[in-house]
Amino acid sequence: MYSLIVLQTPSGGSGPVTMLFFAGIIVVFYFFMIRPQMKKQKMEQQFRTTLQKGSKVVTIGGIHGRIVDVQDKTFLVEIDNNVKVRVEKTAISADSTKALDAAK
Repeated sequence: MYSLIVLQTPSGGSGPVTMLFFAGIIVVFYFFMIRPQMKKQKMEQQFRTTLQKGSKVVTIGGIHGRIVDVQDKTFLVEIDNNVKVRVEKTAISADSTKALDAAK
């Protein structure tokens, strides 16, 4: 009637090849995804620590202003005459001081 054919997987030899394949994938992920992201975060952190009072900045939300006060985790940004907003340091996306000075 019906016969059942059982296929056996080859034993041995495939373990090291599989391990090398997964190790290769991990290396590729590290060099193409993880490492560049860490480098970008480090540069952004350095950028935010170099900002000081008087710098003209742009927030992530697109608000332009000038830093009036610097604290540990926040900046006090003046966006208009007598209008000041306290923002997190991580909310600053760009320094527009040099760009605005070059345009003048």
